[in-house]
Amino acid sequence: MPDPFYQLQWQLLDHALTKHHQTELWICQLHCAVPRIAGNKWLKLKYHIQQIQQHNKTGILSFGGAFSNHLLALAAAGQHFGFATLGVVRSHAPDPANPTLRQCQELGMQLHFVSPALYKTKTEAMMLDQLQQQYPEYLLVPEGGTSAAAVKGVAELPLAVTPAGKADLLCCASASGGTIAGLITGNVDTAVLGISVVKDASLPQKIMALLPATTDQSLWQLQPERTSRPYGKFDAATLQTCLELSLQHIYTEPVYTGKAIHTLLQMLENGELAAHRRIAFFHTGGLQGLAGLKYRSLINDEHYRQLTGTSTTIHL
Repeated sequence: MPDPFYQLQWQLLDHALTKHHQTELWICQLHCAVPRIAGNKWLKLKYHIQQIQQHNKTGILSFGGAFSNHLLALAAAGQHFGFATLGVVRSHAPDPANPTLRQCQELGMQLHFVSPALYKTKTEAMMLDQLQQQYPEYLLVPEGGTSAAAVKGVAELPLAVTPAGKADLLCCASASGGTIAGLITGNVDTAVLGISVVKDASLPQKIMALLPATTDQSLWQLQPERTSRPYGKFDAATLQTCLELSLQHIYTEPVYTGKAIHTLLQMLENGELAAHRRIAFFHTGGLQGLAGLKYRSLINDEHYRQLTGTSTTIHL
């Protein structure tokens, strides 16, 4: 059943590589009634929001870095649906000028800052018990919203049904594993490729832990992004890909979705995707992170305007 809270927008990439390899690359974006909850965020949050009432809670507590797409989406959802939100932030100290966290607070989210060392314990039972005791009225949701509830939401996405027909490969960027696990669960007869944008050797195990025991493991694979840059960093080639995509009004950021598309194009060029003729790529959002990249001088003002579609001229 269609979800009235969002609409899908499909764009066919016009690229020399796709033409040369006779491959269609369809990029799918999810546009929500509340723009800040776009990308994959609504799919990962919708059943957590339902659980608030089921567990007799008044809000959601979750985790994220200082420029977290997830925390901002959660804050926006809290304001829209009327529940409290609390973000546990990996940061040594508050930074009032941080554009992401400033928006979170403007949307009503309380922020609790913890050191990177303490943040690493966020999945340990002792840490979670302490937080639940300190905030008994909040439902605890993992970093990135990744859980069985998130997988259930993503599994409802009809990604394989492109405007040109059924895709034979589904693809997305992967960091915490929830989105790719949802795509695998919801598409048992279609191959799924996740492109890891984090340096996490345990990510395949995390994904498998989210899948039903009956899942055919041969239908999905996880590939590392090809820049060898740590999460949050990118190279000039990835930024160039994002700028080229913006010429077709496909707006991305170079640390997550843009990095995954850049890797996918490299795989296509190398002949690694020769068996696939129609690929559906799920754009998971995260464009708010561009303000953080500009704030940290990782992109300049003109890059920001181009990547957000607010530039009148394009310079590559």
